Amino acid sequence: MAFILETKDLTIRFGGHTAVDKVTVQIPEKKFTSIIGPNGAGKTTFFNLLSGQLSPTEGSIFYKGNEITKKSATERTRLGIGRSFQITNVFPNLTVLENVRLAIQSQANVRYQMLKHFLHYKRFEEKAHNILDQVLLDEKADTLASNLAHGEKRKLEIAMLLALETEVLLLDEPTAGMALEEVPAIMEVIRKIKAEEDRTIVLIEHKMDMIMDLSDEVLVLFHGELIAKGTPEEIVENETVQSAYLGGMYDEQLA
Repeated sequence: MAFILETKDLTIRFGGHTAVDKVTVQIPEKKFTSIIGPNGAGKTTFFNLLSGQLSPTEGSIFYKGNEITKKSATERTRLGIGRSFQITNVFPNLTVLENVRLAIQSQANVRYQMLKHFLHYKRFEEKAHNILDQVLLDEKADTLASNLAHGEKRKLEIAMLLALETEVLLLDEPTAGMALEEVPAIMEVIRKIKAEEDRTIVLIEHKMDMIMDLSDEVLVLFHGELIAKGTPEEIVENETVQSAYLGGMYDEQLA
């Protein structure tokens, strides 16, 4: 099995607190890996290390076999690692289409020029429409991003990651703050991306039904340490995970 992302003894300390503690993982290429753990387990900090928002105190990160530990977040995006945040990160005063088109232009290293004829950008708009269709937002193409519902903004953020042609999608709680009725739509979008089988998806999420439904592999963090990994079914049955995190919730849900 090919691994696209790897960490070796990845560690970060803030003063006397160790937020991520010697985590060594291998993320399979073009598979769906979820990371779970209670609040404060180090999940988002681990994502910040993978994406370059933070630099580790110790340890290394590898992408396609090459060390990227010292590369910036921008450099990692250029390499193909895209990351969403718990708070949506879109341009509110641009339309949905313009948000995605600008991401495509950025990837193509083409800047907008006011005196260029609009047909010059037609190929970018066509690609943007295709991506919006993929995330179920094409009907909102001319809507200002600020006027989207929260769940729609999440879909737009994913569309912008796709526009950057990222091979790895790091999705940090994509359903955070969503109304219950919005969750199925974002799950459908993520399921569609997974079905394409051309990207690696790494997900942080608290909704265990979503983890069970989508994941090929689950990693469990607890107090910054990796305490278990396996299929969703193996994780549910893992006694260490149950005592540290799940607390028997599955017994209640499946009763």
